[in-house]
Amino acid sequence: MKVFVQIPCLNEEQTLPMVLDTIPKELPGVDSVEVLIIDDGSSDRTVEVAKEHGVTHFVRHARNMGLARSFRDGVDYALAHGADIVVNTDGDNQYKQERIADLVAPVVSGEADIAIADRQTKKIAHFSPFKKVMQQVGSQVVNIAAETELPDAASGFRAYSKASLMRLNVITQFSYCMETIIQAGNKRLRIASVPIDTNPKTRESRLFNNIFQHMWKSGSAIVRAYLMFKPHTVLLWLAAITGVVGLVPFIRFLIFALMGEGGGHIQSLLFGLVLLTCSFMTFVVMIIADLLRTNRVLMEDVLERVKLIQYGTPNHPLVGSGGTVPTSTGPIATGWVDGNAPGTREYAPGTAVTDDEVVDQWAAAAGRETPHGRQG
Repeated sequence: MKVFVQIPCLNEEQTLPMVLDTIPKELPGVDSVEVLIIDDGSSDRTVEVAKEHGVTHFVRHARNMGLARSFRDGVDYALAHGADIVVNTDGDNQYKQERIADLVAPVVSGEADIAIADRQTKKIAHFSPFKKVMQQVGSQVVNIAAETELPDAASGFRAYSKASLMRLNVITQFSYCMETIIQAGNKRLRIASVPIDTNPKTRESRLFNNIFQHMWKSGSAIVRAYLMFKPHTVLLWLAAITGVVGLVPFIRFLIFALMGEGGGHIQSLLFGLVLLTCSFMTFVVMIIADLLRTNRVLMEDVLERVKLIQYGTPNHPLVGSGGTVPTSTGPIATGWVDGNAPGTREYAPGTAVTDDEVVDQWAAAAGRETPHGRQG
């Protein structure tokens, strides 16, 4: 079993050495531990510092692409190199890397598909009282949307099994944290929470300028992810509310008409008619949204099968390993040797790859035409 510890970095040359020095070289139940640096457009010596500390796996962005894109590209790289578990941590030394063993333990044992560190935000000294309250409120909102019970939904210190990463698809650009939890909860993946302590603060966050910007962006990501899975819930309530309110003027007019005072209430009828029209249109949109949701589920199923062909069957206690995956050109062996599926793809460790090059390499490895016109 191979674990990849990926570290998204943006100008982290000062704190990165502390992170790399504390990452365990060995983990119980794990054959090898690899470190992957995702350089998200750094302008300092982040990459050079990582190489000096023995890192051989890199994904580099020509410009800053954001945390969500960094996470997604890192996961793709790790899976392509045979990762059975992907651990995501930060380059600012916020998390204690010594706890990686505890974090991956429920995933290694097969008790969970995803493990998320609980920073116990009430104990974090540099968090203001307002931020602590908002962290709790945000986690509760995510739990409602995902039907989970996680104390710290915003924590970025996580371990994902290969099987779970096959089913998750990051589409937001701000942060993957909220979206992956909502997806995992609605897809009935098992999520474990691991209490940890954090290191002292080293710098201000680069994801947002202030807590209100963070709340706005996180809220937008939560709403968008929730609507992906349950658009009918929101739209049905909206249709029901506008429909009920729209009936009130008609009932009021009927009462006046029975009393012989029906004249002079045309405005109320027009207002009710507008609301009833809105209710009907919302109901129609709900039907369309539900059909789109069904289409998305089918597309995700196809994408999962593509990932199985591309990365191989997950080596997981509850899934098993070995076997073959049928393709149009014959079976592809799914037993990984030294991080590579035999006969399917080969990557050179230590090679820094950019966004388009990664996609082209995958396409070439699969023997199909690349997105940029070159034949693999």
